[in-house]
Amino acid sequence: MKRTRTWNNTSAALTACMLAGMMLFASTALPAHATDTSTSTLPAGTTTGAANVKKDAAAVTKAFRIVTLGDSITVGYEPNAKGLPYGYVERLQEQGLLHGRTQVDNYGIAGLKSIGLKNFISAINEGKTLTSAAIQPNLPDPRAGQMGANIAAIRESVAGANLVAITIGGNDVSELLGTANTLSDSELEAKVKELLASYTANVSEVINTIHAINPGAQIVIADQYQPMPEVAGKALYAKLMEASEGFTATIDGIASQFTAQGMDVKVAHVAKEFVGGEGTMTHMIKDRDFHPNQFGYEAIAKVFAETIWGDYTKLTAPAAGEPMNIIVSGKTLNTPYKPIIRNGKNFVAIQDIVNAVGATTVWDNKTSTATITYGDRKVAVKIGANAVQVNGASVAVDTPAFLNKVGKESKTYVPLAMVAEGLGFDVQYVAKLKTVFVNP
Repeated sequence: MKRTRTWNNTSAALTACMLAGMMLFASTALPAHATDTSTSTLPAGTTTGAANVKKDAAAVTKAFRIVTLGDSITVGYEPNAKGLPYGYVERLQEQGLLHGRTQVDNYGIAGLKSIGLKNFISAINEGKTLTSAAIQPNLPDPRAGQMGANIAAIRESVAGANLVAITIGGNDVSELLGTANTLSDSELEAKVKELLASYTANVSEVINTIHAINPGAQIVIADQYQPMPEVAGKALYAKLMEASEGFTATIDGIASQFTAQGMDVKVAHVAKEFVGGEGTMTHMIKDRDFHPNQFGYEAIAKVFAETIWGDYTKLTAPAAGEPMNIIVSGKTLNTPYKPIIRNGKNFVAIQDIVNAVGATTVWDNKTSTATITYGDRKVAVKIGANAVQVNGASVAVDTPAFLNKVGKESKTYVPLAMVAEGLGFDVQYVAKLKTVFVNP
């Protein structure tokens, strides 16, 4: 239970505040050579001609592919937010990048109920386009129709996913937030039973259909947090908590049935994380809105990550004035030879990146050239040259490699993205964290 405002018209408010400039069918973290006009633009230093070097197919298929489906929690909605969202899905991709190459396709639709998700997934399975109204009448998300028209691409994405993560159900039971206090115990029990029966039927069909599209995918679905703080009234709080516990028991039962059939279905137990923190983890107090704030979205991401990978790593942006973080194969590049931004380009000491990825390097004094080898790929970087050699092909660079003096030492600094991509690595930049993730 978590989406609808008690005091205002949620649909109108959501429409008015709707996520200007949100990505539609893009990964939630961008490759090093991608650009975005708002929050995910990689500093020009990591945008290089290496983007023109075709990566081998084997490297591309190594990515752990995640598809996220569901409602405004999947969208990452917050009231009055500007720019791109930064919700649980974005954080989930960051956690994935700590484990290896990760690609996320987010198909969240604000205002979606379990019946709408069932309609959407059924259309994906059948390969049939559908309108916003056919997904669910009166959806407040203006992108729903575009998604309905892009069913073929979405089906391909779901079919190729390693993991499907879902948040759904809050809009199914949100009416209880405004009516629970007016119902007798027996009336509330009957209403909750009715809502959960419908939810169970819809979600069971959703999981069955996803499994039919992609039998090998793991499916992780969240339970529903209860957003009303106890200060709203102890009696109301107790009733809503009981309903929330019933929701968790229901989704646990659904998952158990599918697990018994040999399907990989797990529950991300989000609800317990919000108990006692409803006022500090949502926009309830400030905006009278039950969506998570940044604390809430981080809590959701943490539960999903622990359910999927067994751990969660809290990531933070470097302090103002400090160089960006560089994380290679899940480990932060920690070195006295700090990254340098020159002419807007991000450079690192060549030996640091070579050591971090397990590559080898050979230095030629005569030509002032460092040749880096990783598997069957080679990148030759010459000090001061306007091009590097990637597997024998010349690739232009705007800013050449240079010698940088650190204390009494002179270190060769090379453009990070050019070298990493030239060696066939995946390079993704998360602007919110000022962090580059590099994965072989």
